[in-house]
Amino acid sequence: MNLANTLTLSRIISAPFFFIIYLLPRFFPQFFSNGSFWTIPVLWAIFLISEITDYFDGLAARKLNLTSDFGKLFDPFADTLVQLTYFLCFVIDDIWNAGIFSVILFLIIIYREFGILFIRNLMLKKNITLGARILGKIKTVLYIIAAGAALLVATFERLAVYGNLLPYFKTGALIIFIISVIFSVVSFIDYLLIYQKTGEANE
Repeated sequence: MNLANTLTLSRIISAPFFFIIYLLPRFFPQFFSNGSFWTIPVLWAIFLISEITDYFDGLAARKLNLTSDFGKLFDPFADTLVQLTYFLCFVIDDIWNAGIFSVILFLIIIYREFGILFIRNLMLKKNITLGARILGKIKTVLYIIAAGAALLVATFERLAVYGNLLPYFKTGALIIFIISVIFSVVSFIDYLLIYQKTGEANE
């Protein structure tokens, strides 16, 4: 566990804390009769620190020559786990009170991520480590923007501000999420084509 992978691990550890703190007011409303305002700065701190460490683990890997096959797989794995945790929170919100993200879109993302995992395992059998590609990186950036937009909506809801504009914020967050889902499917096709090419090259 070098510096880059330790930073990546810290993101994985942060994910369940985000999940618990985000949903505490939903599952235990009796303890939040005075509001859940305190959860907002904590959630934003976890979210921002997680994304900052995402940047610095890649920087450390490049600058300190810590790049490895393990890191190439560990980093996108951490990205996926963290982002799925965010999205699950917003989907539960949607089920709870007709909130932010649709469970159908979330299901597409889950299928995509398991599909990528399957392809990476097949590639490993050919001794090929399939790291993140450009479309996958774009997808990740869109995931982050979508999660940030949804967290902003949750912030306005919990602080009870911009009530008249809240439906527009929700629609904006949902549109970004839809775009990210589209890119996730396109990037999956890209990975699939890469796998097909490696199969043809080995024939």
